[in-house]
Amino acid sequence: MSRSKISEFFNFPTCDTTLDWGKIVEDQPCFYLNRKCIKVRKSEPSISIGTCSVQYGNSNIIICPHRLLQNKRIFLDSIHLLTLHEPGNDLHIVSELSIPGGNVDYFLVSARDGKVVDFVGIELQTLDTTGTLWNTRQHFLQDMGVLDPDLNIPNANFGMNWKMTAKTILVQLHHKIDTFEHLSKHLVLVLQDNLLEYMSREFSFSHISRTPSIGHAMHFHSYQLVEPDGCYKELRLMRRMSTDAAGISACLGLQAQARVELEIILDALQSKISPKTLFIIA
Repeated sequence: MSRSKISEFFNFPTCDTTLDWGKIVEDQPCFYLNRKCIKVRKSEPSISIGTCSVQYGNSNIIICPHRLLQNKRIFLDSIHLLTLHEPGNDLHIVSELSIPGGNVDYFLVSARDGKVVDFVGIELQTLDTTGTLWNTRQHFLQDMGVLDPDLNIPNANFGMNWKMTAKTILVQLHHKIDTFEHLSKHLVLVLQDNLLEYMSREFSFSHISRTPSIGHAMHFHSYQLVEPDGCYKELRLMRRMSTDAAGISACLGLQAQARVELEIILDALQSKISPKTLFIIA
């Protein structure tokens, strides 16, 4: 039986002991990015860490933002915010676009005849950890027979950096949301349900609408990690909330000031969309 508190490792649930963990560690896959896992050790860049989610308390906590990309559900759940989208338009997913005021993780883009018609910004946020997960990772590999059972691996604890994670993302939203509101566009924060619950408790969220409004620029989509078969996990949309730029400022007691022209974003998106970014629903 594994001592590990890792829930998912290189995409796979650690409860599935029938897997060839040696081969998985050798391949270091990330199915969500369709490439090798990009979370690497600073001291050994050739080695990917591979931890997607961990057991913490009574919950499975997602600690890698790419884990939120499962089945591209988060994009499907944001299509309704493309208010200018029409049947016949193509959908594109553009990643890591830099705009004045900060970077945006993803854009869901509606385009017709290769021209951008509308877009939704999508930010991903998962919990940061404190301490180190490396020894926990190594203990799991030892339990699975991948590492020498006689190898001395010290115990090491890790924790969840709830406060800093929540504060950081709210500050980032503060820098960006006024821009989207100024352009009559939408920005979506995708996060796990337990992080949104923490933010709702620890920050001023009483003014945030629990009934999301299409007229609000800022939307929160929280997901739960569920186990339909008792082992393999999938994302399920649990709650949607919304507010405006003033609402995000109120969370921090600040006033957003970022401004960006629509043409700058449209030109940047235009240069990014291509047949490779086309969102195809299988």
